[in-house]
Amino acid sequence: MNSVDLAHAYYDAIDAGDYEALRDVLAPDFTHVRPDRTLAGREEFVSFMRDDRPQTDTKHVVDSVTEGVDGAVAHGHLFAPEEVMFAFVDVFETDERIERLRTYAD
Repeated sequence: MNSVDLAHAYYDAIDAGDYEALRDVLAPDFTHVRPDRTLAGREEFVSFMRDDRPQTDTKHVVDSVTEGVDGAVAHGHLFAPEEVMFAFVDVFETDERIERLRTYAD
C-alpha cells in the first residue's frame, strides 16, 4: 500500500472497530503524537483505541489525503453521532506501514 492507502485503511479500521486491521497497518514501533498525549508502540496504541478512548462511536470524515515525501497528510473532521467534535490534520510518516502519526486538532 502507498501512504495514501495506508491513511485510508487507518481511518477505516478505527471507524469499524477492526483492531486487527488497525494493527496490520501500523509498524511495531508506531508512535502517535496527539495534542493531549503520546502513545508509543503499536500495542499501546491499539489497546488505547480499543479499551481507553473516551468515545468510540465516532467517524472520521476525511476531506483530503495528499501524498508527501515521507508519508501523507490528511485533513478532515471527527464526528460523534450528531455533531462535529473537531477538525484535524494528521501527518503520517510511512514506510511499508505507518511508522509515526502526528495529529493537530482545533
